Amino acid sequence: MNLLIVGINHNSAPVALRERVAFTPEQLGDALPALARAAGLSEVAILSTCNRTEVIATCADTDPAPVVAWLADYHRMPAADLENSTYCRINRDAALHASRVAAGLDSMVVGEPQILGQFKDAFEQASRFGTLGKELTHLSQATFRIAKRVRTETAIGESSVSVAATAVTLANQLFSHLADCQILLIGAGETSELVGKHLKAAGITKITIANRTLGNARTLAATLDGEAIDLQSIPAKLPECDIVVASTAAQLPILGKGTVERALKQRKHRPILMVDLAVPRDIEPEVAELRDIYLYSIDDLQQIVAANLDQRQDAATEAEAIVESEVASYRSHHEVRQADAALVSFRTRHEQIRQAELDKALARLERGDAPVDVVTQLARQLTNKMLHKPSTQLREAALSGRHDLLDTIHQLYELGDSPERIDSPERIDSPDVDSTDQSDDPGQGKSPSGDKHE
Repeated sequence: MNLLIVGINHNSAPVALRERVAFTPEQLGDALPALARAAGLSEVAILSTCNRTEVIATCADTDPAPVVAWLADYHRMPAADLENSTYCRINRDAALHASRVAAGLDSMVVGEPQILGQFKDAFEQASRFGTLGKELTHLSQATFRIAKRVRTETAIGESSVSVAATAVTLANQLFSHLADCQILLIGAGETSELVGKHLKAAGITKITIANRTLGNARTLAATLDGEAIDLQSIPAKLPECDIVVASTAAQLPILGKGTVERALKQRKHRPILMVDLAVPRDIEPEVAELRDIYLYSIDDLQQIVAANLDQRQDAATEAEAIVESEVASYRSHHEVRQADAALVSFRTRHEQIRQAELDKALARLERGDAPVDVVTQLARQLTNKMLHKPSTQLREAALSGRHDLLDTIHQLYELGDSPERIDSPERIDSPDVDSTDQSDDPGQGKSPSGDKHE
């Protein structure tokens, strides 16, 4: 059974295409079983995020075309739109890809932590809807273990690599109890919303949004459970605020040195963290001259982000080594498990032959046949029946040029060097095995030479 991953992500396709093949959680209940049936998949899970949609499956045939065709049909789009943007990973490469995804090494932002939770959800959904089996369970357990090692043993997730997250990191460094702080967001655009969400996630509940258009401030305030004010109310509100994040499209500064200086006096010089993400700047640069003011511009934050990205790249190199090592171990265990399964089938088939021939031999003994004749016949029948199928397959392999099977049989049974090969043999005799000796009547069996037993 092969491991197959067919996917589309931020490296292979634009967002306009990625969003067309995304799945909602509500769709998976029907989609997973339907995909398994249509594409002939033994097991299947679907990972779908804003940056990727991947089908993770086990199957006999590794051709990705049926999966791509099903995705196109399900999302009502031409298959040609997907064919040039999808990628396919098989067996070891698939296991390596899955592990890199779970560890955040294949993300748009290297090391981002959300993907591991999304990866776990994909397998939980597959389990819920009956398309998860032993092979994908084993894969999921391996990838979770690998991702945990990467997070524990490297610094890949320790540094902030977005401006919004970096602002929260700076606030944590300045204030020991961030949840007690009051925040003033100047501007009600996407940047303010993103920073506000990060600050709220960090435990801050006292959030005020100031904006030129009060209605927009109220809309964002409703999202963040905060308070809305207009720009003229900032001087009155500023003395209460511990953190100020400004991000407007104003052409002139909104906060001047004098306003901030007066606010500090009312605060009795308790420090204020100010983050100016606007271009042109919303906060006069001279504000940085004031004692107890910690002012960071967008350039300052981008320098921190760049340094953190370098740190993450160093950690990613360490993480790649961990992933390579762990995937090699996973594949070794996988191959051993595959061999064990084959051995179980191999032993079961020959045990059935042994038991059938033993039952016939015991029946002959009960009828009073000579023990020597019974034992001789038992040995002959066991040899013939155990070697009949392999002999037939080896003949066909030789006739079709499959010399690898001939080499394998010499290796398995330690027969020495392989015999000299004959091009396009018309017939290969096997005088020691009679493929026609399949009689269930011990008295009617034939010897390898074709003579009746005496």
